[in-house]
Amino acid sequence: MSDTSIYAYLEKPSMVDYPKHFAAVFFISGCGFTCGFCHNAALMGKKQAGLSWNTLEAACVKFKKDWINGIVLTGGEPTTADDLVELIRFFKERFGFAVKLDTNGSNPARLAECLPLVDYVAMDIKCGLSTYPEFVKFQDIGKIQRSIDLIRAGAKDYEFRTTVIETVHTDKQMNEIYDAVKGSRRYILQAFIPRDELPEEQYRTTPRTTAARLHELKDLMAGCADEVLLRGV
Repeated sequence: MSDTSIYAYLEKPSMVDYPKHFAAVFFISGCGFTCGFCHNAALMGKKQAGLSWNTLEAACVKFKKDWINGIVLTGGEPTTADDLVELIRFFKERFGFAVKLDTNGSNPARLAECLPLVDYVAMDIKCGLSTYPEFVKFQDIGKIQRSIDLIRAGAKDYEFRTTVIETVHTDKQMNEIYDAVKGSRRYILQAFIPRDELPEEQYRTTPRTTAARLHELKDLMAGCADEVLLRGV
């Protein structure tokens, strides 16, 4: 049996990556975006060698003993993985884990295959859709809107979320995001945190998002979803 698309996983379980779950976090390499502020920049670009199914099984056996009840599939971009549906079935049917899928919305066709299987979807809305070609170097913004619409119509539970960079996410940008996600169940505004290893130097020294700006945007985005929540305040 060939290796999986799982590149790596966090040794310690997470209490913050999957709402209401004690979760193991698994990473899939490869991403069609080139976000200068990506916190998992090592997983951008081409696919990297993955773990064997035996290694993945051993990890899950250990996590099961540690009372894990959820799995997070993140990246990179998980929908670049040809075996994504197989992986989801493996986690759910073999071990009984709930599965959360993180996505950037770039592959609505594969997302549609996964929606009946996963328990929670978190999709990043990077910026106003018209700015995607400039900001993340992704041209087909129609795919982003299709993914939003698929999630709203078919996900068991979900969130849309934006990492707010104050120099980028102006009120104009946020109003465009409002229009894209309007009518959703849950929208999250989360703080940008600078790090030395971010791909573009400008973001390494960009200040962390202030609580004042997050609260201001929470008021601005009120009404775009049943819940508008803040993270990192």
